[in-house]
Amino acid sequence: MQITHVNFAKGFRGGERQTQLLIEQLSLRGYQQILLTRVDSELAERCQEIENLTIQSIKKPYIFHLNYVKNADIIHAHETKALQFAYAASLRYKRPFIVTRRVDNSLKTNFLNTKMYKAAFRSVALSHAIEKEILRVSPHAKTTIIPSAYSDAKVDPVEAQKIKERFKDKFLVGNVGALVDSHKGQSFLIEAAKVLEKSHPDIHFILLGRGEDEKKFKTQAKGLTNITFEGFVDNVNDYISCFDLFVFPSRHEGLGSILFDVMQLQVPIIATNVGGIPDIIQDGINGVLIPPRSSTAIIEAINHLYRKPEVTGTLIKNAKNVIEKYAPTRMTEHYVELYQEIEKGL
Repeated sequence: MQITHVNFAKGFRGGERQTQLLIEQLSLRGYQQILLTRVDSELAERCQEIENLTIQSIKKPYIFHLNYVKNADIIHAHETKALQFAYAASLRYKRPFIVTRRVDNSLKTNFLNTKMYKAAFRSVALSHAIEKEILRVSPHAKTTIIPSAYSDAKVDPVEAQKIKERFKDKFLVGNVGALVDSHKGQSFLIEAAKVLEKSHPDIHFILLGRGEDEKKFKTQAKGLTNITFEGFVDNVNDYISCFDLFVFPSRHEGLGSILFDVMQLQVPIIATNVGGIPDIIQDGINGVLIPPRSSTAIIEAINHLYRKPEVTGTLIKNAKNVIEKYAPTRMTEHYVELYQEIEKGL
């Protein structure tokens, strides 16, 4: 059975990381796979060494290249443009497809969205919030929830030690995500840093990532000595392993797969109670949930965990007890079950 993955995303964010994880796991199981991407795709570059995988980059308009999937057993669409492509291929070549929706943004209520999600063999949502949005625009869609997985990337102890030495004697509060305030809400974290600089000079904030609001954030943080913009790094887990706290102040979030890596690396989490985050974080059990758009809530939560290491220890222990539910192998098993359902009907 040959699986054709389609992902035309421009950059490399959480969805592309999860696409890569799935392809890697399926390769280990012996699946023959094809990956269709846009030209100059970072996802394609990162997947070059995966066995049993053929990568094909295609130019816009993508719909002119449907012939690449005419012999596919299964088409797996991993983002919106890929869904449109898969739907067109299903109409032309009668190929079955599934779609994974990873964001909880409002879908437009229109004829095309209704038809596309209904036509999919299965519309996979990462969280209940995303599933609800799919069913709002396409009530007859066949949905299922399959969460993302942690990356299982290793920590380089030498590199991690270098990071610890850079920030010696600091209590590190970290954030990982695209620097896009309308989504990830880092402006509230910066406001919290302004307040805590004077009251807690040993607390230091590290922001990993790049994005359209990087200049705006650096202007907002001008003059602060307790915040570092580290930019885009390849060794994210080396940094996470050095954090004392991880703060995730998103305004909205489909799921927040980075939280799985943070949990696996045993770092306590403060996150906003939005979108799919409550599917992962139970307030006071394996993390702390706070209202969105509130620097005050961030400050209070940081203060609480800073003063009570016994509480952070409990959060870490409880997170460790559930993290294997989000292993790459577990996620892959769920997708294989869907592929096998399709295969039985071919």
